[in-house]
Amino acid sequence: MVKEKILRPPENGLLVKELIPIAQEVYAARTELFASVSKIVESISIYTCSLCGEVHVGHPPHKIRTCNVAGSPANKEHTWSIGDMKHVLPLVESFHLYDRVGRAVSHNERLEVDRIPAVVEMCIQAGIDILEYPTRRRIFPAYNIAGKIIDFEKRFPKEVAPGKGIDTWILGSMKAYCFSDIHTDVAVRGMEAWERMRSGASKLMQKYAVQTCGYCSEVQVGPKGHRVRNCQAYKHQMRDGQHAWQEATVDDLVPPVYVWHVQDLTSGKQMVNDLKRYYGMLPAVVELFAQAGAKQMEVANGGKYSERDGEA
Repeated sequence: MVKEKILRPPENGLLVKELIPIAQEVYAARTELFASVSKIVESISIYTCSLCGEVHVGHPPHKIRTCNVAGSPANKEHTWSIGDMKHVLPLVESFHLYDRVGRAVSHNERLEVDRIPAVVEMCIQAGIDILEYPTRRRIFPAYNIAGKIIDFEKRFPKEVAPGKGIDTWILGSMKAYCFSDIHTDVAVRGMEAWERMRSGASKLMQKYAVQTCGYCSEVQVGPKGHRVRNCQAYKHQMRDGQHAWQEATVDDLVPPVYVWHVQDLTSGKQMVNDLKRYYGMLPAVVELFAQAGAKQMEVANGGKYSERDGEA
């Protein structure tokens, strides 16, 4: 028997209308977050270990002996070098899909399809229109008949209606923001943007599926993963480089880089290995904003951001 499976937005290619404002908020929060971080890293040092990749925010870098990779010193002390913004906010990319319910990106198409930040790709699929990355907006839903997606709409519609007012609103808010010379205000705005982006992304992911590889950190926004064979994780030869796709979490989409929290910025003392069990850890971007003056209650009073403590 041929049966039809009823698909609901966004599985049928239509947008979830109530989530479009959240996609706009996430996109605007990401823009503000990156502007805040780029401003603050000009005055607060970022260090990264050239061997294991650990990150430290603030000067001087810590002396905690947690470097335990091939080629690390016998005493496990880190080999510090100057880091930058990408060590605080690592970029997670995804293939941009013109049609999110279409076929997956094949291995031969890997160089022909754009890779963009995964958060931006999720916002596009949820309703944000960016001219550089066109996407298909359906008027009529697709159908699932006998396990196959049937599309009665034209494959390439004549008009792709871009969102109106989105870019203008973001640029307008950023213009007012960039003229602020108060460092603390920048940190507070950045902290709020970080929280809005993560909370908004979590809401979008309840409807818009995101896939991640169970072996590596590859992410694909959409109902299914791509077929590009670029997995280099453990025993990838046995899988011919194919990814093992599973449902992603917000930490896969926006990975927090945990760093040791510097409680006393005025002392200028290095964090020592003997006291590491008494130090807490924070996401690097939160630690950056905390050192810049964002004295939020959860940071100052050891709340949700300082629950992860002890050894790294």
